[in-house]
Amino acid sequence: MGEPWEHEEVVTRLGRRSGVPVTVAVHSRRLGPAAGGIRLRQYPTWQDGLADALRLSRVMTYKNAIGGVPFGGGKTVVALPSPVSPSVRADVLADAAELIESFGGTYLAGPDIGTSSEDMVYMRSFTSRVFCLPESAGGTGSSSGPTARGVLAAMRAGLAAVFGSASVSGRRVVVIGMGSVGSLVARELAAGGASVAVADVDPARCAGYEQVPVSYSVDADVLVPAAVGGVVGTDVRAPLVVGPANNQLVSDGVAAELARAGVVWVPDFVASGGGAIYTLSREAAGLSHEDALARVAAIEETTASVLASAASHGTTPLAEAMALAERRLETPALAHG
Repeated sequence: MGEPWEHEEVVTRLGRRSGVPVTVAVHSRRLGPAAGGIRLRQYPTWQDGLADALRLSRVMTYKNAIGGVPFGGGKTVVALPSPVSPSVRADVLADAAELIESFGGTYLAGPDIGTSSEDMVYMRSFTSRVFCLPESAGGTGSSSGPTARGVLAAMRAGLAAVFGSASVSGRRVVVIGMGSVGSLVARELAAGGASVAVADVDPARCAGYEQVPVSYSVDADVLVPAAVGGVVGTDVRAPLVVGPANNQLVSDGVAAELARAGVVWVPDFVASGGGAIYTLSREAAGLSHEDALARVAAIEETTASVLASAASHGTTPLAEAMALAERRLETPALAHG
């Protein structure tokens, strides 16, 4: 017997222009329309892309529930078989947009790995259901800033729980992955007085910082996974792990092993929710900039609650975060009321 089917709706369609498989996975609409990014990257097979869509859409359900926004979880994955030309890439985006439009507004999408705010402008020619357009096109622009804000909010709660103070001053923090979010987090930490070391597969991104190898077993007060997922194992040597990368753990079982080792891991779907919270609050729910940022700032309180519950109940932050999300899913008024 395989795993039980959780998703409400999953569609994989061969793009009529590009001939490339596009999957939209809707995990839940219990709190409102499903929402999640458009991931465009190479996969060994289209089935690997489908598996990624299933996994990531589930994470979005919990991320949105934890974040207190009235949206469910979904994801678009375009499984490229090989690198494509700009013209084929444009066809792929058009195919993905048409599939998104076919959901009639019950699934809303934005940029993810391999797509950008500028791509959303092009996709708007085929669907009105994409968000995070550049400010010049009437959108809120890149979600990297709010995502970084959310990570820093979660980190403050984590620092308070582990060290008794929310301040990063004097703490050694290692950021793995200096992309758009990781670089912002590193900059803010350095400005706050932290001793920041960074790692990236592209050494040029590490300019201006102490550079360390791409390793999740480096010595640090705080480890910030900000690159690919599925990499954090039991060899962590930092007492606090909190970052924006999705699906950070090698497996969910690692959460219990880290807890037994005295490592506090803030679940990724709690720490990384700032971008989704801000964009959906502004562009889909119509909140003001200030009100949307207040929702992002609430990640600190949510993280503190999750960590306190884990310590009190002798469980893991993952178990407590999942339980909180499930309670909000069972009682939607709790999620955004």
